[in-house]
Amino acid sequence: MANTYTSLYYHFTFSTKNRELWISQEIESRVWEYVGGIARKHGMTAVQIGGIEDHIHALVLSLPTIAPSQIAQYLKGGSSKWIHEEFPRLRGFEWQDGYGAFTVGKSSVPDVIEYIRNQREHHRKKTFQEEYLELLKKHDVDYDKRYVWGMIQSSLRDPVAISTCAPDLKGRPKLMRRSGRVDPALKALV
Repeated sequence: MANTYTSLYYHFTFSTKNRELWISQEIESRVWEYVGGIARKHGMTAVQIGGIEDHIHALVLSLPTIAPSQIAQYLKGGSSKWIHEEFPRLRGFEWQDGYGAFTVGKSSVPDVIEYIRNQREHHRKKTFQEEYLELLKKHDVDYDKRYVWGMIQSSLRDPVAISTCAPDLKGRPKLMRRSGRVDPALKALV
């Protein structure tokens, strides 16, 4: 084949740090628009952006040269910087460390758009934590629920304890691989 053709839709979701309610209804449309602008700035198409006070969903169509981890970095880093500059009262705002990224087939795009548009209604019945775990299961992502929301115990956030038990972690747990195996160094912390 002489040419390369792709259709790479990604559904990203990530929460505010500790799922705190930072994104009020008064500013959410501006935040979603800005996140869409970040995607466009980096050559992607922001198909649908939305969420509620404690998290965001972004459906983007991407070029094959941009890794999903880079997309998350662009969206999270750029929007966080802008939120701090645009809304000085939100100086303490942060996104969570991780994110969820799921591939979406073209035939499912309309359903994902509708899903993102209806976040407020959806979350009258379900928390972000419940929604996120459902997305992981739906997309057959292996995970250990002890690590989905961060380290197991707040005492394990101590950088000295982490570096003593698992020096290669550098303060963060390694992601589980699709095999479902947890990094042995991380298991030692449990």
